[in-house]
Amino acid sequence: MSDEVRPMADSDEAAIGQPGGPGLVLYDGDCVLCSSWFRFVAKRDQARRLMFTTIQSEFGRAVALRLGIDPMNPQSNAVIIDGNAYLFSDSALAALSALPYWKWVWALHVVPRTLRDPIYSLVARNRYRWFGRHTQCDMGGPDYRDHVVSICTQILPSGNSKAD
Repeated sequence: MSDEVRPMADSDEAAIGQPGGPGLVLYDGDCVLCSSWFRFVAKRDQARRLMFTTIQSEFGRAVALRLGIDPMNPQSNAVIIDGNAYLFSDSALAALSALPYWKWVWALHVVPRTLRDPIYSLVARNRYRWFGRHTQCDMGGPDYRDHVVSICTQILPSGNSKAD
């Protein structure tokens, strides 16, 4: 994908998460840490390589259920790029490595998932206690409106998960 910024047309929605389309990041909009993560990534994604949805949205809930994430107690964000779903620490690495100047992050896959995921899970279990919880789901406000998917058509992965 080029670094050119372009508005997303309604016809582009079906391509989200699919090969050649923008990726999708599913995050917990109630979690202060997760919302900060969303803003960090979206701010650096000027080319809109990634779109975002909260697990609290109807669409986000459907994506979470398809990926085996409990929408009432999510323990992982998810990133879907080119039809592949990334969970736990792989989701963070996939999102960052999709950004310009951050592709080097993919090299952190040399650290075994058996070491990365327990740390990710420890933070996920304690995120509300350590970082706080929003009283209202955070979708980024007007600054990030063009990065958020709220109503979409079929944009689920074909079942390929990178966290197996």
